Amino acid sequence: MAKRDYYEVLGVARGAGEDEIKKAYRKVAMQFHPDRNPGDKDAESRFKEATEAYEVLREADKRARYDQFGHAGAGGGAGGGAGGGAGYDFSGSGFDLADALRAFMRDFGGTGGSGFEDLFGGGGGGGGGARGPGRGDDLQVRLPLTLEEISAGVEKKIRVKHLKRCATCEGRGGKGEKSCTQCHGRGQVRRVQQTMFGQFVNVSACPRCEGEGSIVNEPCRACGGDGRASETETVSVKVPPGVASGNYIPLRGLGDAGRRSGPAGDLVVLIEEKEHDVFERHGDDLVVDVPVSFVTLALGGKVEVPMLGGQAHTLDVTAGTASGHATRLRGKGLAGLRGGRGDMLVRLLVWVPTKLTGAERKLLEELRRGEGFKAPRPSRSLFERVKDAFGG
Repeated sequence: MAKRDYYEVLGVARGAGEDEIKKAYRKVAMQFHPDRNPGDKDAESRFKEATEAYEVLREADKRARYDQFGHAGAGGGAGGGAGGGAGYDFSGSGFDLADALRAFMRDFGGTGGSGFEDLFGGGGGGGGGARGPGRGDDLQVRLPLTLEEISAGVEKKIRVKHLKRCATCEGRGGKGEKSCTQCHGRGQVRRVQQTMFGQFVNVSACPRCEGEGSIVNEPCRACGGDGRASETETVSVKVPPGVASGNYIPLRGLGDAGRRSGPAGDLVVLIEEKEHDVFERHGDDLVVDVPVSFVTLALGGKVEVPMLGGQAHTLDVTAGTASGHATRLRGKGLAGLRGGRGDMLVRLLVWVPTKLTGAERKLLEELRRGEGFKAPRPSRSLFERVKDAFGG
C-alpha cells in the first residue's frame, strides 16, 4: 500500500508554517493515541503515520528533501545527520510504536501509561540487555560548484575532519571491560514521569556508559577511553551532471566512527551552486542576455552567443527584430540529472552607444527625421510582446 502524502496525513497545506504543523500533529496524535484507543490497531497505525509525517515536516532540511524527492527523500538517503532531529528511522524498517511515543513525549509531554514499559525495552523481568556500541554521527560538508562543473559533472577532492578508530587501542577504548554500575549492564536507565494522562515510563541510554552496558577498566591514554581520535583526510566525491543547490550526495561510512568500535556514520555532501557572471539558470534551461546594436536588429545580421565552456554559437538575426526578442536554442542548456539536456534562451537586447563621433551623431540626426524612425505610440499589444519575450 502506497504511503499517503505527509501534508495530507496532518491535514495542512504545503506552505504551512512550523507552528501550524505542530498544532495539526498534536490534534491528530491526541485523537489516535494508544492510551485513548486501547487495542485499536488502526488507531495505532494512524498515530505512527502522523508522527512519521511530523518528524519529517518539522525540520527544514528533511522537509526540503521531502518536497523535492517525496518519500524517497525522507527515507534517510542522507542519514540522520543531514536532517538533524531525534534520530528516528522512518525509512520503513526501524519505525515502531516506541519511536512514535518517544517523539510525542519529547514535544508534548507524552501519554505513556503503565502498559507501555515493555514497548520501550524496560520491562519483562531481566531481558533488555545492553545496546552495544552506537553508530557514529553523520557529518555534512558544503560543496560549491560552478555552472561549468555542474554541466559536465566533476570529481572533487574534499578535506574532512572526522573521528577515526583510535590506532593505539584499535577502537576498543582501553583494556578490559566491566559491567556499568549505573545501569547494571542494561545500557538503559528508566525514569518515571507523572502526566495528566497517567504514569509514563521513559527509557533512555545510560549516561555513564552511553548505552553500551559496559565500561573499560583501563582507559586508553591516547583517546581517553572513547576509542576514537580526530583525523583529517582527503576524500573523493563524484558529482553527476545536472545537480542543483540543495541536492546532496551521501558517502557511506565516512562520517564519525562510533565509540569503541561502533559503526561509522555517513558524510553528506551538500551541493551549492555558484552564481554565474553570464548565465541565469532555470532548471535545466539557461538564459543569456546578448547586447546587439540597433543596426543589426533593424537590418538583420549575425551575433555570437556565448556557451558554457567558452565556445560560441552564431545566431542569425532577422531584419526588424525587436529588443527583448527571445530565441530558444534546443539542447544547448544543461545536462539533466535524469538524462536529456535543457535549452538555451537567448534574449537580444538593444545596445545604445554612449560615445559618438561627430559623423556618427550627424548621421543619427538625419535618421531621426525620417518617417521610418519615429517610435509608435504606447499600446497594450506592444507591452504584451515585450512581456512574452521576457517570460512574464
